[in-house]
Amino acid sequence: MSLQSTDQIADLITRIRNAILVGKTEIRVPTSKLKVAVAEGLKKGGYLEAVEVEEAKPRGILHVTINKAGEIAKINEISKVSKPGRRVYAAADEIPKVKSGRGIVLVSTSKGIMSGEEARKNRLGGEILVKVY
Repeated sequence: MSLQSTDQIADLITRIRNAILVGKTEIRVPTSKLKVAVAEGLKKGGYLEAVEVEEAKPRGILHVTINKAGEIAKINEISKVSKPGRRVYAAADEIPKVKSGRGIVLVSTSKGIMSGEEARKNRLGGEILVKVY
């Protein structure tokens, strides 16, 4: 059985979405630098409780805690904006706001993955990866 996915970010957010729907509080996925950066961005935005990387052979494991036991998840809606078949790019002043500023977008810039607000402050555009509310 192969654990390789063609779109790593889509796989990660689908696992998060599915875990929330069935009431799970944590997930474990094969790690990559991109998945870790996206998960850290969601944690920084306040949507995830904890993100840890476990070293393992042949590949590390990303351990994502969505919420504490007994609490409800902070994520109501999470979706992938830029897809392999249709990439979505935006200049710094064109980065969209989610739900009038109540949600965030994660943007892949030349300085790494950051929230849309951080990208606007740093005057950096890039690829719009994930929309979270």
